[in-house]
Amino acid sequence: MAAAQKLRKCVVSQTGKHTASVIFLHGSGDTGQGLRAWVRDVLAQDMAFEHIRVIYPTAPARPYTPMHGALSHVWFDRYKISRDCPEHLESIDEMCSNLGAVVQDEIRAGVPKHRMIIGGFSMGGAMALHLTCRYHQDVAGVFALSSFLNKDSVAYQAVEDAVGHHPPELLQCHGTADELVSHAWGEETSRLLKNAGMVTSFHSIPGLYHNLCRLELDLLRSWILKKLPSESSYTTKS
Repeated sequence: MAAAQKLRKCVVSQTGKHTASVIFLHGSGDTGQGLRAWVRDVLAQDMAFEHIRVIYPTAPARPYTPMHGALSHVWFDRYKISRDCPEHLESIDEMCSNLGAVVQDEIRAGVPKHRMIIGGFSMGGAMALHLTCRYHQDVAGVFALSSFLNKDSVAYQAVEDAVGHHPPELLQCHGTADELVSHAWGEETSRLLKNAGMVTSFHSIPGLYHNLCRLELDLLRSWILKKLPSESSYTTKS
């Protein structure tokens, strides 16, 4: 795997002591700054926490095959936007290395991996699933919003092959009216990961297109707080 490339990051800092981190990956063509602004528009404020740092990395610009090779901020290349084609593993694995460096930055800041959650919107959710299922199964959780994995994804086998520990719990949300990434693709991804041995929860959002909405971000926020409680709650349970 090639040496990790330093990614640009947009950060929403915690308001108190930093004891946990969320890495939130944007969809194709977006940036970390753009995703943060989108979340803020939907919530009318940043998704911010007392003890959790929220990191929005930006994918480097690369030629993207579905756009006829035009440069776009995408986490990896696709042969086409379809669940039936092979995965472009060379670009996926390269980005797993780059994002692994973001994980290491948080570890150096004093946050262990079991106090981290990684997730994303659309392509960002697929990238998060590859990163966690294949390389960082010891994080606290993974989330995927309006996302899917290809039907023969290597991520499914990685979950099946997990030895000695359980893969992270998955939260998925998907709009029933999504015309870009069909609800059925998202639902099948959840089912196949569950069959492979992952604990999954899948939430259908009625009438939602390929978009973010307040309901799913509220669900996500509550789930994050459940998985990454404040230090006082965490200490009490330990």
